[in-house]
Amino acid sequence: MNNNGNSHHNGDASRVVITGMGAITPLGHSWPETWQNLLAGVSAGRRVTHFDPTDYPTQFACSVTDFNPAQYMDAKEAKRLGTVTQYAWVATQEAVADAGLDLGPMDKDRVGIEMGSAFGALDLLEQQVLALDKGGPRRIKPTVGPSVLISTTPCYIAINLGITGPVDSRMSACATGITSIGEAMRRLQRGEVDVMIAGGADAFQTPLMMASFSRLGAMSTRNDDPATACRPFCATRDGLILGEGATVMVLETLEHAQARGARILAEVAGLGLSSDAYNMAAPDPSGVGAAKAMRYAMREAGIDGSQVDFIAAHGTATKLNDPSETAAIKQALGEAAYDTRISSVKSMVGHMMGAAGSISAAAIVGAIQDGLVPPTINYMESDPECDLNYVPNRAEPRLVNAGMCNAFGFGGQNASMVIRRFDP
Repeated sequence: MNNNGNSHHNGDASRVVITGMGAITPLGHSWPETWQNLLAGVSAGRRVTHFDPTDYPTQFACSVTDFNPAQYMDAKEAKRLGTVTQYAWVATQEAVADAGLDLGPMDKDRVGIEMGSAFGALDLLEQQVLALDKGGPRRIKPTVGPSVLISTTPCYIAINLGITGPVDSRMSACATGITSIGEAMRRLQRGEVDVMIAGGADAFQTPLMMASFSRLGAMSTRNDDPATACRPFCATRDGLILGEGATVMVLETLEHAQARGARILAEVAGLGLSSDAYNMAAPDPSGVGAAKAMRYAMREAGIDGSQVDFIAAHGTATKLNDPSETAAIKQALGEAAYDTRISSVKSMVGHMMGAAGSISAAAIVGAIQDGLVPPTINYMESDPECDLNYVPNRAEPRLVNAGMCNAFGFGGQNASMVIRRFDP
């Protein structure tokens, strides 16, 4: 059966496992803290403090708070870097420590990085454009060119960890987090490397982006109640909330993880990619493209719709996304769609763009580990077009053997990934 290049089977030799997790999000400066708050249904929605939002139609977001980069890196170095690189570095350090990975004696040529972002160091770029406007060319930092590249983030990590294998940055808008982990899996399957550090990061709550998303009409305007503003799959939803942060995983070949006695959290079992070829800003309302990505991921994992216990949905809370994703899930899973549990962490952390797919992937690992599915909070009123089980408002105990995460990016880039319980 033709799988549009999305199929990859190499038997046991190509099994890829997750051995470490790290995160910095609006709900915490580590993955355990973030995960506990996701399970508790905590909302990070609050008024923006990065700048004065008074003149903006949307004045709130889900922001990382109390972050001091000097705790994690040289303060002078931090000033040269965009916040996105700082976040990715924090999450990477945690993921490497969590995996118990001692890079010292390892062959660094056999370790690689796939670290993506949708916007890169946008905060740095905006500051420098204003400085240029105000003070002319002499006011510009000499390092701004190299610092704003999306590839700066994985390169910075590689330099600091001495990693000399393939270092790359995916950029597929909101699907970046999944495509980064997916490409890392492919490199491991192809035998190029033994270990990959992979994930996504973004820090884009800047005046320009807040204004842009407001003008697009994609954001909630519930300024009087930020904590309940993001309402995925709910009839009263009125748009997304911007998030930020990073989520990073350590992936290894099964062979390498077992040889070093690593604790295995879960297995990455399938990736599906497709394109809507429909519109730059809106999803195809039929959900056909998104359904293809899900089917490809399930096919590679060797499972069918009845075996998907949990879907970490894209779930943006926009008028267009939620019904089209619901339609896609029904097409991909058939009748089984009504039995699976679906939730959107965006209801709590907002839309983390480049990190949206990687935090959804992390949520599946968490659900497999703890037997709990995080809720979709702020779910108040059912929408006849969204008639599946979205785990409303509180976490649900559930045995998760296989989960799927979805991320659908601007321009119609669809990515789905199946992560399953590790079974030796």
